[in-house]
Amino acid sequence: MSRIGVVTGGNKGVGFEICRQLAADKVTVVLTARDQKRGVDAVAKLHSSGLPDVVFHQLDVTDPASIASFANFIDTRFGKLDILVNNAGVVSTTVDEESFWSIDLPSEVKDEKAKQAKKIVTQTFEGAQKCMETNYYGAKHVTQALLTLLLKSNSPRVVNVSSKLGQLENVQDESARNILSDVDGLTEEVVDEVVKEYLKDVKDEELLKKKGWSSNVSGYIVSKAALNAYTRILAKNYPSLCANAVSPGFVATDMTFSKGTSTAEEGARGPVRLALMPDGGPSGQYFWTIRDSTF
Repeated sequence: MSRIGVVTGGNKGVGFEICRQLAADKVTVVLTARDQKRGVDAVAKLHSSGLPDVVFHQLDVTDPASIASFANFIDTRFGKLDILVNNAGVVSTTVDEESFWSIDLPSEVKDEKAKQAKKIVTQTFEGAQKCMETNYYGAKHVTQALLTLLLKSNSPRVVNVSSKLGQLENVQDESARNILSDVDGLTEEVVDEVVKEYLKDVKDEELLKKKGWSSNVSGYIVSKAALNAYTRILAKNYPSLCANAVSPGFVATDMTFSKGTSTAEEGARGPVRLALMPDGGPSGQYFWTIRDSTF
């Protein structure tokens, strides 16, 4: 049997490109999406380009029933899983597209327009909560549901698509940063508590400021920092499982209003590289695009 790979949020952007590149490398890919029609259309597009070994299954990573149904499908259809790419993700803010460049992006993608633009970015509690449910808990719960199947593989790989914004230097609350920096002390319970504490803070604007959260994308930052921490925990708890986090870079997709500095094809290369990495490679690490990095 060929390698079996799952890509969440695979109907467009970087997720779609990850599916395409994996399928081109003879991986049987299960492309997932929340929306049935968009997922089916994405698979049809890959089939028409000469990649027949791609199938679709609906998956909402924030819905426990959807996750359970999906895990049952993988078990019944394939009996194992070799590659899981947790790509599905959302932002925590509502952004005026014309003011997109006002977001606190990493310094290497800022320009004069970014520095001078008026900031018109809104993050609600609901937006921050949705970000946690999708980017952190969604990836975690999908991984847990598929873990038994992954451990049946001879070379299991988990790739968590993260962001440079999720690096610890961007976690402005000193207490949260210190907790997430304590590699030896990291547990799922500890990370969950950081997320819960942040969501408690974000309900109170004054408390949020007191904790140092000046960033207008703090929900996204915390969700990705938590995902990075979970990657370390996963690698530590399951030595036979190769689990890594990777930022695809600043990619021109719907999430960035197509203003990124790299294409979806380029952004997919890092996650695909980790998904296809030979045995004996690093685990529990963070990568920036196709280059090595650290948390």
